[in-house]
Amino acid sequence: MTHSWLFTGPPGSGRSVAARAFAAALQCDRPGETGCGECEGCRTVMLGSHPDVTVVATNETFIRVDRARELALAAASRPAMGKWRVIIIEDADRLNEQAADALLKTLEEPPPRTVWLLCAPTLDDLIVTVRSRCRHVRLGTPPVDAVAELLIVRDGIDPAMAHYAARAAQSHIGIAKRLATNEDARGRRRRLISIPVKLSSLGAALDSAADLVEEATAGAENTSGQDASEARAELLRQLGADPHARTQPPAVRSHLRTLEDDQKRQARRRQHDTLDAALTDLSSMYRDALVLGTGAQVDPVNASELEQIRTLAKAMSSEELLGALETIALARQRLIANGAPLLVMEAMMVGLILPRARSGARG
Repeated sequence: MTHSWLFTGPPGSGRSVAARAFAAALQCDRPGETGCGECEGCRTVMLGSHPDVTVVATNETFIRVDRARELALAAASRPAMGKWRVIIIEDADRLNEQAADALLKTLEEPPPRTVWLLCAPTLDDLIVTVRSRCRHVRLGTPPVDAVAELLIVRDGIDPAMAHYAARAAQSHIGIAKRLATNEDARGRRRRLISIPVKLSSLGAALDSAADLVEEATAGAENTSGQDASEARAELLRQLGADPHARTQPPAVRSHLRTLEDDQKRQARRRQHDTLDAALTDLSSMYRDALVLGTGAQVDPVNASELEQIRTLAKAMSSEELLGALETIALARQRLIANGAPLLVMEAMMVGLILPRARSGARG
């Protein structure tokens, strides 16, 4: 047993679920048991209501230093009801450098009954001084058949649709369920993965970038708009202010400005997350074309789009397909670094223009 753990794995590997299950095992009430799943301790942890388990799942682009300091203070307190004080950071890769530095001491020498559980896609997503203080647990992606079986048994999804969704989502259970149950989501994905074969000119590249950012922004603003009015009304209720007043007292206005700033950061996070998911889908087409071009005996992610995959494999060499995957990876890094979404997408799409079209433009 150690006091600082780091769970890593690709999207859909269940990092957060594994961390919560570990926390439940630590808080299990039954003597001799390590996570029975039935006692009060286990159930309240999994439901998110255990008083000694803090779960941090940010809606913002970064976890800031003031939040990290709050967590460090919480880690110093003794457990109130359970055996351990457990702090789970589901998006540890979103700790900015100052926030990560603020946690170093408590990660290295936490109080005797405190356990840190950090989650991130890879080890490289955290600064070396953080990951060196944690015991690493690497998770793999569940098989496509296992995800499809879950959708069939748990959600009553038609088997053919379940297998399509599981493969298209690359075994990410949440995305697979959305694809299986939402025709609009399937339509958006079909439009997205058709982009590579259409990048025949600079104009097509810029149009595709603009469409991608516009759709991500609209989705983020729609969700934020729905949440914003409810959050504003709830804040005014808590402050005892009149929600119908034309002007609010200075103290109330200050709270409202803070709320609006938080909502803007949340909207940016949703936009970035939507774009990041789109880049995952986009890269799957280049991956499939590379698999087809090299003759590797690997199942395609986009089995229903074989004609487009063949077209892409004929248009680009293996080296060019690898270069396209690197171009998408670079765009993802630029988004994480808070690059302007439209500029990042435009640079990426220009880099993905089909080689024949690019050479023709030069000629």
